[in-house]
Amino acid sequence: MANDEQLFECLSKCASQKTIIVGIGNTLKADDGVGPAICERIRSVIPVDVIDTGTVPENYIQHIKNKRSRNIIIIDAIDFAGVPGSIKIFSPDQLDTMMLSTHILSPKFFVDMITADNDTEVIVIGIQPASTELAKPLSVDVEQAVQRLAEILKKALAVTKTGSRY
Repeated sequence: MANDEQLFECLSKCASQKTIIVGIGNTLKADDGVGPAICERIRSVIPVDVIDTGTVPENYIQHIKNKRSRNIIIIDAIDFAGVPGSIKIFSPDQLDTMMLSTHILSPKFFVDMITADNDTEVIVIGIQPASTELAKPLSVDVEQAVQRLAEILKKALAVTKTGSRY
């Protein structure tokens, strides 16, 4: 699991380069809505493209590729058998095609598709869900993780008063 310092260090490397944040998830299924929840909290406060793909990330593959970003940060609920609300950073080679995800398209296949034919670094941030029950809000643990991650993203990708990134 990643602590706040590790998250900040990993994400701050993206601050000086063109970056996209991609949130994946279903807001109708409790903790599966972490990706959209993060997008909602950071969209207007950080200087990067923020794309909420909802439950159909495959519909955004070409749009994401056309942005030609150096970095893509993907945020999703991923069951990695951790404590609910824990956050883990994955590199693309750590994603297994059989990794438990609540979406039709596997995380590995999605990453492979958006990085084909370009030089893009991908960071996948998984938040361990407690529940993916229909018609339920985010669990308390996952809500706290979303708030924590949103704050870290804001700090790591902040803009100085002169308009340049740290």
